[in-house]
Amino acid sequence: MNEGRTNTNDLLDTTDCLEAVGVFRGWKNFLFVIIICCLLLLQVSFWLIDTGCVSSPMESSRTATGKAEDKAKAAKTTLPVIEPPLIIEPPPVITPPAANELVVPLEDKQAGQPAETLNKIEKAAEQVAESPNQPSKAALPELQQTQQQKTSPGFGIKIKVEHLTFAVRFFNFVLIPAAVLYCLTMLFSLKVSLLGRLGGINHICRAFFLSLSFLVLLLPWQKFFAGVIVGAMYTPEELLSSYAAADDRGIFGAALYYLRFTGFWLLVMLLLILSQLRSGRWAKAILRRLEVI
Repeated sequence: MNEGRTNTNDLLDTTDCLEAVGVFRGWKNFLFVIIICCLLLLQVSFWLIDTGCVSSPMESSRTATGKAEDKAKAAKTTLPVIEPPLIIEPPPVITPPAANELVVPLEDKQAGQPAETLNKIEKAAEQVAESPNQPSKAALPELQQTQQQKTSPGFGIKIKVEHLTFAVRFFNFVLIPAAVLYCLTMLFSLKVSLLGRLGGINHICRAFFLSLSFLVLLLPWQKFFAGVIVGAMYTPEELLSSYAAADDRGIFGAALYYLRFTGFWLLVMLLLILSQLRSGRWAKAILRRLEVI
């Protein structure tokens, strides 16, 4: 009788532990998907800035001032032009030259003028001949530079820096709680597996320590220990300042730059995937021990 009661109690305990394991597995997979999405979007944000698809604050302010100047010019051109009244002057009285005065032809008068005055007259005639809507020749190089700046961004994409800053901050806000909850889920799964004697302790222990390593490397330690250690996460200000200093770094600096924002991210992603694979092996080991599969 006692053996039957103990077997029944053990079966009930095992059933309760399996139900808890099912809940933890569901939340673990859900948090894994959220963390993967946030990490991928953070990496996309880095490459958008690195390829020049994000406008800097100086460019946004220049575009705003340029739009304001265009609006002011348009307002000036739309105002009605009030022409002054025409004043009809009487024709000049032509007096015949005296007998002792010589009549100098017009060509001779122009030939007698200095060369500087003639050059000024020719330049003024050229300026009048140009259309008012077309830019002058002196302004053409500046216009060509502005057109090249507009067409230079990579892939024809231009995102405002304010939008990207908000996106990176939002991803960081979601990523930290999701990573902490993921590690806690692994810890609770380990405890349930130990208490219920479900098996697969080797896999779940490895999965827990891998997730813990992932969390430690992910957190932005540079905000607390600046100059000592960094984390895989980064703030928008750190990303923009590192990109702005691209001209000052050499080959070694460029290698550290990409290792910081790409290599570190790859290491964290690898730890997360390994932890998820180990937890999957733990679930299969439980099912094998209970002779379900």
